Amino acid sequence: MNECALKGSINSIETMGLVDGPGVRAVVFMQGCMLRCRYCHNPETWSTDGSGSGAFECTPRELSDRLLRYKSYMKRGGVTFSGGEPLLQAGFAAETAGLLKENGIHICIDTAGVTRHTDYDALSGDGDIISLLGYTDLIILDIKAVSEDEYKYITGRGMESFNAFLKLIQEMGKKLWLRCVIVPGINNDTDHIKRLKEYMRGIKNVEKTELLPYHTLGVSKYEKLGIKYPLEGTPSISYEDICQ
Repeated sequence: MNECALKGSINSIETMGLVDGPGVRAVVFMQGCMLRCRYCHNPETWSTDGSGSGAFECTPRELSDRLLRYKSYMKRGGVTFSGGEPLLQAGFAAETAGLLKENGIHICIDTAGVTRHTDYDALSGDGDIISLLGYTDLIILDIKAVSEDEYKYITGRGMESFNAFLKLIQEMGKKLWLRCVIVPGINNDTDHIKRLKEYMRGIKNVEKTELLPYHTLGVSKYEKLGIKYPLEGTPSISYEDICQ
């Protein structure tokens, strides 16, 4: 692929990420997401046409050069591609990851596992996806729900794409961290937590699992964008509140 013709749409870059993979990391929040999760705290990253607030375009070389400025503190960390959904720009992310790997940088993808493919055969034949996963050392996979109805209620879409992606990375033996946001009134009861834990136990190559308490830090973004917040009135919870 001609690198000069390839550009990615980036929403923002965080240079001192501490919760987005092992060590201190540079986090690239990529523009574009097909899910509309009820608790999403980054609605500014939704647009897939590059029109998100603050979004900018760059080439893989431009992005890797910018990220490598922070190489000195990434010796025990690395770069995490987040979003939005980084898999929607897999070709760009793969090119960038390849340049970073030439410099010994650890690569992580923070993803909901949703691509433009709902079929496993199409997904496994996508060269950009396969290339990106080949450069990836760790995948932080967001578990939205464990049943079709619950997943559709939370995200607005079916589980086909997620299921295809999970099957692919299991077959590739990729290392995983699993995360799930726990929301009052949606999935914080004992039955939900039990089913979630059973589901996670069935996934291979998991190094870490996290139940994340719901927070309202993104509500102001909805107000700024003129979007109605789906969980208006739902209170934040703490780790201690989960399944209480």
